[in-house]
Amino acid sequence: MNSPHVVVEPAILYLGTPVVLVSTNNEDGGHNLAPISSAFWLGWRGVLGIASASQTTRNLLRTGECVLNLPSVNEVSAVDRIARTTGAYPVSEFRRALGYVYEPDKFGRAGMTRLASDTVKAARALECPIQLEAVVAAVHGIGEDSEQLRGFISLIEVRIQRVHVHPDLLMEGHANRIDPDKWSPLIMNFQKFYGLSGQVHPSRLADIPEKAYEALSQV
Repeated sequence: MNSPHVVVEPAILYLGTPVVLVSTNNEDGGHNLAPISSAFWLGWRGVLGIASASQTTRNLLRTGECVLNLPSVNEVSAVDRIARTTGAYPVSEFRRALGYVYEPDKFGRAGMTRLASDTVKAARALECPIQLEAVVAAVHGIGEDSEQLRGFISLIEVRIQRVHVHPDLLMEGHANRIDPDKWSPLIMNFQKFYGLSGQVHPSRLADIPEKAYEALSQV
């Protein structure tokens, strides 16, 4: 039987990941807010893939802290307003060719409200239903075996310090569990915005109590 698949070489492999608005503090005291979609979590650790020359990376390396604001599908317009903007000046040649413009007030352009954090100086975005205060734990490279990629992207490992969640997202009867039926993260899928359509099948993995993973939050 012939394989139903074909071999392709897409220019990008953005196969569907959550959008994160990373808030950091600029050297001049300003507040930066940058949308990224290369992010994942293991326990209370997060890994962010960000351009090394970006203002966000500069701020993270200098201050060692950030807030990861997770927008729902309801905040998509705010996210799109700061797409193709950068807090770095002058704008790099690469980003300028992609149509990026300098924007010193990302919160204002997005129409989002700054909210003081508890454990870091970076601000939270009030409108985002989930906000994760975090500190930098390690910085890794990617594509070290490629001259073209080496130094272009940084993988920044962060340790989550505090989690803020809108109470409407909590599972009934549980003070510390987010209900996946209530949380609809904004998804970046090949540069386009999508939401989730709901649970499609029962999960054997979900039979494991969440508390079984609690020890990972302490490391």
